[in-house]
Amino acid sequence: MKPPIRKPVPQFLYNKQTPHSRIHGRIPHSSSSNQESPNPPKKNGSPLAKFLDPFRNPKPISQFDKSAHKFAQTISFSSSAANPPLGAEAPIDAGSSIRKPSSLWPGMYHSPVTNALWEARSKMYEGPTGSDSPASELVAKTPAKSRTSILYKFSSDYILREQYRNPWSEIRLGKLLEDLDALAGTISFKHCACEDSSTRSLILVTASVDKMVLRKPIRVDSDLTIAGAVTWVGRSSMEIQLEVTQSSQETADTADAVALTANFTFVARDSNTGKSAIINQIAPETEKEKLVWKEAEERNKLRKKKKGEQKKEINDEEMNRLNELLSESRVFCDMPVLADRDSILIKETRLQNSLMCQPQQRNIHGRIFGGFLMRRAFELAFATAYAFAGSSPCFVEVDHVDFLKPVDVGNFLRFNSCVLYTELENPAKPMINVEVVAHVMRPELRSSEVSNKFYFTFTVDSDAVENGQRIRNVVPATEEEARRVIERMDAERSWNSS
Repeated sequence: MKPPIRKPVPQFLYNKQTPHSRIHGRIPHSSSSNQESPNPPKKNGSPLAKFLDPFRNPKPISQFDKSAHKFAQTISFSSSAANPPLGAEAPIDAGSSIRKPSSLWPGMYHSPVTNALWEARSKMYEGPTGSDSPASELVAKTPAKSRTSILYKFSSDYILREQYRNPWSEIRLGKLLEDLDALAGTISFKHCACEDSSTRSLILVTASVDKMVLRKPIRVDSDLTIAGAVTWVGRSSMEIQLEVTQSSQETADTADAVALTANFTFVARDSNTGKSAIINQIAPETEKEKLVWKEAEERNKLRKKKKGEQKKEINDEEMNRLNELLSESRVFCDMPVLADRDSILIKETRLQNSLMCQPQQRNIHGRIFGGFLMRRAFELAFATAYAFAGSSPCFVEVDHVDFLKPVDVGNFLRFNSCVLYTELENPAKPMINVEVVAHVMRPELRSSEVSNKFYFTFTVDSDAVENGQRIRNVVPATEEEARRVIERMDAERSWNSS
């Protein structure tokens, strides 16, 4: 059977005068309702006029309630927003999003979801800013005050679906990770906003992301929802919990609809001094909110415990583990002809890519958007697992991520990846563990610093295993590689036992 021929996108969807419109595949429009298009199509009832009508007459982008100090709680990402139920706030429609001037917009590069979230967040800056309220004026907010949800209408919006579809007609999980970080940032801004709708001079940045495990596959042809809120607050840090849900006819229970749960930790810094800043506290009301707060408190204690643990000296048991891992690599190095053909050295699985950090990738603080880094790391990890396995890998989980160093516009960023180790105990579901390390390089200063370390786990499709595909064992060649392998194995074992 011949593969279907993809029809080209109509040329009238592009505007040569605004290159950013090429990215989103739609015609930009002015924020002024009185300004007309330079060459408006004739309203003669033609198919072209009917097609362009939603773009020329967009629905309102958001409803911002100055008295309640909040923007729309549900954000609908569709080119045709349905009428909201009685008493509900109108959702943001990313399909007819009005562009902000580039001087106020933190990058025109992002997806429809991040665009709408940036716009909703920018509403907070339209009021008075820099009011630097003292700690005595801070308030305790309920999780409901910051709760925000996003609706992806994949089932009915072809344009949106095409932006999130990968070559295998599955969801692009890298873009979903990017959206999760953007939504977590918007929620943190809502929580830190003052009661008079102003925002203090704070810089809110992603500090870490806890392990995310994919509970079930995410389809790109069914509607998807991401919802989250601030669940725990410390002195200057907060945890935002997000849930990705996708219902189907087989999942009548709401608990079965949850595909992924993510916990982001954000920290607040004073924009003038760079020191930690006190933020609004949290006041959980319902029993579920109190239970989630207790779980977040335990996670925070565990993070501090792991961070405070000093590196222990290598004992005899760990030395034996190192020697056991290195024993096979010595055969590869000294007698390669006799090496096991079902094994491969770590260094043979490496991939890398480099890029210059552009202004279009910045956040509202002028630094590189954390979600962008996560997406680029995921896509390189996916390519690494693909090249190693010989077939399209299936994402399983991403381990805890710490954002060690900020990345600025103009930095030379390099991503190095490798298959760190494989788990072959279950032949039907072999695991491929990929490490991605991001380096910020400054050639002028002859310096290179690690900004992030990412650890992704993939498997292969069951059909590929049934057809005889085999995953090779990965062997460290140096003591430093062997230490990294043991460290990741111990971290995985620690998480599974907790």
